[in-house]
Order: sequence, then structure tokens, then C-alpha cells
Amino acid sequence: MAEKSFYEILGVSKDATENDIKKAYRKLVRKYHPDVSKAKDADEKIAEINNAYETLRDPEKRAQYDAMQANPFAGGGFGGAGGFGGAGAGQGGFKWEDVKDQFGEGSPFGSGSFRFDDIFSAFGAGKGGRQSAQSGFEGFDHFGGAFKEAGPAPGQDQHAEISVSLDSVYNGDDYSIKLNVPTRQADGTVSHEQKTLKIKIPKGITEGKQIRLSGQGAASMGGGKNGDLFLKVMIKHEDNIRLEGADVYQTVNITPWEAALGEKINVSTPAGTFGITVPKNSKSGSHLRVKGKGIPAKQAGDLYLTLNIVNPEITNEAQEQAYAALKQSFADITIQR
Repeated sequence: MAEKSFYEILGVSKDATENDIKKAYRKLVRKYHPDVSKAKDADEKIAEINNAYETLRDPEKRAQYDAMQANPFAGGGFGGAGGFGGAGAGQGGFKWEDVKDQFGEGSPFGSGSFRFDDIFSAFGAGKGGRQSAQSGFEGFDHFGGAFKEAGPAPGQDQHAEISVSLDSVYNGDDYSIKLNVPTRQADGTVSHEQKTLKIKIPKGITEGKQIRLSGQGAASMGGGKNGDLFLKVMIKHEDNIRLEGADVYQTVNITPWEAALGEKINVSTPAGTFGITVPKNSKSGSHLRVKGKGIPAKQAGDLYLTLNIVNPEITNEAQEQAYAALKQSFADITIQR
């Protein structure tokens, strides 16, 4: 029975997009990962899936693989999918019987009536092809053996979230995180060890951005390099603050007389404490823009102070009379409701 192609292993068509291939790979990894799957052949399945994905995810390797699939002699280069099933030319174990069996008795090769030029044409005309045949089919790299250098698939990338303070985003900071990292032992079992990593929070990073830690992902099951760890940044802040990209919106409470008369007040913000002037006759919900005082990203955001008029509570008779006098002063004012 012919071995499955990489497209069949991932369950996608030959014209699948890069996104289709990625989605299919992630779905299969979730199903067959040895830490999750109870199937006895989970290790073999995941290795097969990783091998297929590492080839098809790379446009250059995929083009080479497609070319190899179109040539029945280009075997062994991609872990035994197609070609001679991994035994033969690409590994220095070429046998004439392998070539003959690919064509059958009705072909010039199967009948015993053939010329070496026929072999050259089967592998592709050219000086390199003739030299390979004349040297006993050594150095089969000319016909696809170069693909065998792809090496073992790396470990799976891991994704997590890290929660940082808004102050750390404004100034940059160092964080330490603890992770339980799965490690595959030589006997195939999986153990978990706790690892502490020191993370540098870049100044000006915005929410949703990712910090990449190279080599801190899952270990490769085939002896390749570890995957990477991607940390999605989530920013902690006070309830009166809202973030939109690098822009920061902060609600600031003011008194009725500050709003009506216009006064200078001090405001504590993520960018520091400074004075602002409240425009005369300000209304609740209006914004005061402080340019460049948002998150100090590559293109710094702005700080928007949203005014919220707060009426002080009456705690004594004098204050009640003051409100009554205020009411009397504005007796001719009509408020639209």
C-alpha cells in the first residue's frame, strides 16, 4: 500500500492555503499529542504530523516536496512519504530492483531492454543527472535528496498570558514567572518541572502584544530544538482607566464650581501628577487631551481626561442653605431633560 502524502496526513488538499495547513495542524496536534491522546501510536502519529507540517508550512520546502511527488524517483527526502518509502537513493541504498518495480513488466525498464539514457531521462536530463547515474547513483541530492537535511521537527510553540501593571508599561520593568514545563524523558514518559523565567517588559508595549521567548516552548520529540514561548501581554489598571491601543482614557472627578468657573487642578495619572486647567462651563463627559502622555510606544499615545462632575453630599445646614441659594440664583434657567 502506498504511503500517505503529507497532504493526506494533514487532511488537506494539494491547493490548501498556508492558513488551511496551520489550522489542520493545530487540530491534529490537539487530538494526537501524547500528553492528551490515549492512542498507543500517539508518538508516531505526532511525529508524522510534525514532519508533514514542517515541510508544508515552508513555501520553498513545499515546492520541493511537490516536485518530488511528481517524480517517482525522488524518494527518501521527506521521511518516507512517497518515492521509495525511505529506502534507497536518498540514503545510499539504491537497488536496480527498486527502479524496475516502479515501472512494471510493460515498461522498458521492466522488460530488460533499456539504456542508461532512459534512466537519465526518468530522473531529469542534465549533467548532474548523468553523473549521479554513472557513479552508482551516489549523491542523489540532485534529484531531491537535499530535502533530507530538513532535520527533526522542533518542539511545539507554547502560548500563555502575562498580566503586568500599567506603571510597568510606562517605565519598563522586570518580571519573574513560574511555569510547569513538560519534558519528555528517554523512555517516552512525560514529567513536569517548574521553571522560573525572568521577563523583560519593554517600555511602551501595548495590550495584546506578544513577548517571544526563544527555546522556552515544548521539547522536540525527535531531538530537534525546543519550541518558543509566546506571552500575550494583559495590562492591569484602575477602574477609572480605559485603554485603546497606546491611548489612555482616565475619568477625573471635578466639583460643580470647578466645572462652572474653570479652575486649575492637580491630577494623578499613569504619566505622573501634573496640573490641568478645567475650561469654564465644562460639562460631564467632555475630554481634555494631553498630547503624548499616553503609553510611550514607538508612536506615543495621548492621555484623555474625561471630566465627571460630582455633587458633594450635604452634611450640615449651612451646606443645605448654600444649595438653596444656588437654586435661587439659577431660578430662571430651564434644563432640557
